[in-house]
Amino acid sequence: MNICLFGASSNKIDKKYIEAVEELGRIMGEHGHGLVFGGGANGLMGAAARGIYEKGGYIKGIAPSFFNVDGILFDKCTEFVYTETMRQRKQLMEESSDAFIITPGGIGTFEEYLEILTLKQLGRHNKPIAVFNVECYYDDFAEMFEKAIGEGFMNEACRNIERFFDDAEKMLEYIENYSDEAIDIFETKCLDSNSPLPRN
Repeated sequence: MNICLFGASSNKIDKKYIEAVEELGRIMGEHGHGLVFGGGANGLMGAAARGIYEKGGYIKGIAPSFFNVDGILFDKCTEFVYTETMRQRKQLMEESSDAFIITPGGIGTFEEYLEILTLKQLGRHNKPIAVFNVECYYDDFAEMFEKAIGEGFMNEACRNIERFFDDAEKMLEYIENYSDEAIDIFETKCLDSNSPLPRN
């Protein structure tokens, strides 16, 4: 399957993150999976691409044309698609992928992560979402989600729309064995029987 990976584009991060995601790319390649990503040559995007390239895996880069400057984009992709906008980029990444892995990152990664999570909560897709929680990077996110559930801003069922992992092999096992049972928007959203939204 083709797995979309979201992650940092900066090389200014600790090497422990880069090494972990590069190894993730190798494991993905060994499992026969392809990579769909934002096309970056640096940071965790570049790390994943290098890892999967080392194992001869398929790599699809997707980036806006204004990113096409020296040193920014990974130049060994199997396929590269240029878009006009960031929104088009995200849509193509979603459509080209069978699953999603979120690795550590900043604002751009958070935005991609929360959008793909929201779309699943709303029943717009039912693909596995796995958070690669390297060095406990996303612990605070997990705690925030629990607080939101506890305060009634999210339903209990939202715990089931993603999984957190610190082990790459176990994460891929989850993705490979994922059951795509239909998501009921009335379970993942804080709706009641009087809601005007139609049931799936």
